[in-house]
Amino acid sequence: MTVKELIDLHLYELVNEGENTDREITTPYCCDLLSIAMSSAPEGGIWFTVMANLNTLAVAALTETACIVLAHNVSLDEGALAKAKSEGITVFRTELPVFDAAVLFYERAKKASE
Repeated sequence: MTVKELIDLHLYELVNEGENTDREITTPYCCDLLSIAMSSAPEGGIWFTVMANLNTLAVAALTETACIVLAHNVSLDEGALAKAKSEGITVFRTELPVFDAAVLFYERAKKASE
């Protein structure tokens, strides 16, 4: 599934549409500890987290994450949203907990590939 296909599914609220929406999403990744994410987030992954700050966006850029989903209705502040826009990072949000949001993506991606 591509980032654009995920946008079109409307599973999560789109906060910022990034530049590489044709990018294939490789795997879901759940982590709220930035130091762990920095060393283990998969390239092209969809990152589910409650961390909504500038450092999260920096880690996403460093690890080449395809997109971020902020769980538990967490929102980017104005500075972080401006950074997401300037870096071209696609960010979504959802009221779901991290695990549930990741399972929802996984099930939809699996169904789409069948």
